[in-house]
Amino acid sequence: MILAAINYLDVLKSASGIELMVLVLLAFASAYSWALIGMKVMQLRKARGESVSFLDTFWKSSRLDAIYSTSQKLDASPLARVFRAGYEELSKLAKDKAGGEAMSEKLGGIENVERALNRASLAEITTLEAHISFLGTVGSTAPFIGLFGTVMGILGAFNEIAEKGNATITTVAAPIGNALLATAAGLFAAIPAVVAYNSFVSRIKIFDTEMANFSNDFLNIVKRHFFK
Repeated sequence: MILAAINYLDVLKSASGIELMVLVLLAFASAYSWALIGMKVMQLRKARGESVSFLDTFWKSSRLDAIYSTSQKLDASPLARVFRAGYEELSKLAKDKAGGEAMSEKLGGIENVERALNRASLAEITTLEAHISFLGTVGSTAPFIGLFGTVMGILGAFNEIAEKGNATITTVAAPIGNALLATAAGLFAAIPAVVAYNSFVSRIKIFDTEMANFSNDFLNIVKRHFFK
């Protein structure tokens, strides 16, 4: 195989300072991207599993306090956290009702619950989107950084050839081939980052839609039972 035939140690030894800097930068970007991808995959997978469990509990249970108790055990679920925000705001309004003030007359009333749900949804989206912008940045810039390293390597190779006055295929092939390694490194860092970024954005959009639908369903239930 071509990759196995390359002596990477010799490439690094013959690389210029700029080429080495580019390769180190791309290696760091690639390593951090893979770590981030692994973390996000586990986070989203856990969020999906617990959200399915929460929705099953929500639609099967007839008591909000029982649902709230279950939701506290599903802290990785964005839907569970959105529900807790709405339930806690509803509980505050219920205490005011116990004090003699009708919930429908409470300042804000159902709007307070709606705002609490919206704030929680935005907070959950922010949490899910944390750090994935780095993947987008790596995906869009790594090929150009690699290309920059290649161009600088080729320029260095041609300058060396001009100084020695020897432009045979033997003297040209090795330095130019080594310089192309930077472009390959850029693509190696960029391709998985782009694929992961697009996948995560798509999955987060699904969570966003689910939280919006859940908030509407929860508000309808609250209106029917508490704001008649």
